[in-house]
Amino acid sequence: MKRVDDRELRDELTKLRTEHRELDDEIILLEGSGAADQLLIKRLKKRKLVLKDRITSIEDQLLPDIIA
Repeated sequence: MKRVDDRELRDELTKLRTEHRELDDEIILLEGSGAADQLLIKRLKKRKLVLKDRITSIEDQLLPDIIA
């Protein structure tokens, strides 16, 4: 059962990382355009932070801290 859970988490992690990169690219394009919608950029950055938090959470589940 653990293997299936790990596989699902890794699949989700891959999807989240891809979406995070795509948002980053979109934000860079919008900021470089000069006439960018600041509200849209702010929303995209907020979504990117939510994704980063989820990515970190999944990574913590897959690689728990080892107390030495």
